[in-house]
Amino acid sequence: MSTFNLGVASTSYMGVWRPKDTLEFLERCHALGAAGIQAGIHGDIAGEAETRADIRKIRTRAVQLDMYIEAMVPLPNGDDTGAFEQSLKDAREAGAVALRAACLGTRRYENFASAADWQAHVARSYQSLAAAVPLLEKYKIPLGLENHKDWTLDEMLALLETYQSEYLGVCLDFGNNIALLDDPVVTIERLAPYTVTTHLKNMGVEVTNDGFLLAEVLLGEGYLNIPGLVKMVRQARPQAHFLLEMITRDPLNVPCLSDDYWTSFPDRNGRYLARTLRFVQNNMSSRSLPRISKLSHEEQLHVEEQNIAACLQYARENLDF
Repeated sequence: MSTFNLGVASTSYMGVWRPKDTLEFLERCHALGAAGIQAGIHGDIAGEAETRADIRKIRTRAVQLDMYIEAMVPLPNGDDTGAFEQSLKDAREAGAVALRAACLGTRRYENFASAADWQAHVARSYQSLAAAVPLLEKYKIPLGLENHKDWTLDEMLALLETYQSEYLGVCLDFGNNIALLDDPVVTIERLAPYTVTTHLKNMGVEVTNDGFLLAEVLLGEGYLNIPGLVKMVRQARPQAHFLLEMITRDPLNVPCLSDDYWTSFPDRNGRYLARTLRFVQNNMSSRSLPRISKLSHEEQLHVEEQNIAACLQYARENLDF
């Protein structure tokens, strides 16, 4: 394996280009010089026998290219573990060294109409994790649960304390938790010891009338000290891979001054809000956040590829990989 171990998460391509399958994504990342991928382990081939052959092709090609694979998997649906266990078998057959999952695929402050709805989601998530952990230990493959604009830092730490297992940790996203009014650097510091894998990114912010805008930016251009934070995570968890998640899109709105935002945050208060808005004001870029929606599709494709290539180049030149 190359000493340069920065891979690319398939979510880097959720904005414009979409690979037809994992094998195509693997080839694209190799062409860019990435050391590995994090993606769903599947192909668009019908039939169980053909799907098994497709997974074996992914593994064979990754070995040929000297690349590592991490698998994105769904969590159990409550205590129904059938699909989850199959995803573990698929990941193992593909040669995956780690897994990534999330309890919520959307943003907490956009998804729940009441505090009761959020608490019901919490109960389902804990049930799913209780069902997942024994299987992770059976197959001996570590899973990183992403801090995906769902769990606050304190909630994530409580969850990890509940399900103590060497095979359950965090997919540490460097940019998400400011959207929940957590301090972004403290979040990384406290989750670093639990890190199984990462979504490496840098972020930019802009003040708005109802809160702030949040956007992925090039690794060397945001408010995070990426070299220092990478060093911190590597010291805490030297075995964890770093996967670039550079999403090329318009900024996301975090409407933390609106009433609806607070529906699912019974434990947040004005202290969190004041601290976050002060952070945003102190860390605004001197230029506007990137926007691509008014570009042609071809222009968007070009910008997306440039962004990912530039981040990989920054990592080669500035990060001790």
